[in-house]
Amino acid sequence: MLEETWGYMESGLCTPAYNMAMDEALMNWQRKTGMKPTLRFYGWAPAGISVGFFQKLNGSIDLEKAAQMGVPLVRRQTGGKAVLHDQELTYSIVIPEHHPSMPKSVKEAYLVISRGLLEGYRNLGIHAQLAAEAKRPKESSAVCFEEPSWHELTVEGRKAAGSAQTRKQGIILQHGSIPLQLDEKRLFELFVYPSESVKERARQAFRTRAVAINELMPEPASLEKVQQAFKAGFETGLGIRLEKFEPPAELLEEVRVLEAKYASEEWNYRREEKGELMR
Repeated sequence: MLEETWGYMESGLCTPAYNMAMDEALMNWQRKTGMKPTLRFYGWAPAGISVGFFQKLNGSIDLEKAAQMGVPLVRRQTGGKAVLHDQELTYSIVIPEHHPSMPKSVKEAYLVISRGLLEGYRNLGIHAQLAAEAKRPKESSAVCFEEPSWHELTVEGRKAAGSAQTRKQGIILQHGSIPLQLDEKRLFELFVYPSESVKERARQAFRTRAVAINELMPEPASLEKVQQAFKAGFETGLGIRLEKFEPPAELLEEVRVLEAKYASEEWNYRREEKGELMR
């Protein structure tokens, strides 16, 4: 049986606003044109914080410190907690909900896509596993990487990759963070805790809950090496063949328009009312 062909993009290092704009534009393009499912890899320059669509900002993220450190904030289309995107490879997959390989259940769709991540880690010589849904720690925080869930990847019990998914008008977007290195100092400067003692407990716990690729390798791996390992991993894990996709001018123009939205305070710092974000 012939392998299915998916589109493949390498965006390189891009701004937080551009990264989120391209993800949304690809969803729209898939809906309008019926193009093949697409896998995209990208990085972040400058480093940025992405927050979940429904996540509250007040009291969870030190916005003043983020501005001082030159770390912009961007709100994702997907849910979940905040992620500091710095030294990492990010993946995104855009695929129709009705695609034969995509279960109707969000959890089961996570499981299918996680097979590609699992094979990517194996290609680097890292024995990763799928996590069972984890119990939340008593002192929960705004930081995504403190707790694995829903078939996310762990190594020796520590979370190694975090993902989030949304489904809109028949299209699935799943994107996720594959850290090469975790900057613990920067991370804990950017998030707000009730007290220094709670912050220190969270810092100590974090070391046992999260891990990055270069902590697991005999010598540091480059972004290019990791990208190639995960490209091959997705092909093996999902049983597909990846073929370069060149975004047409119309798609890039849509990205340009959406980029302005994702760079705007109106989108990223929306007021909260009755527990829901204003649209």
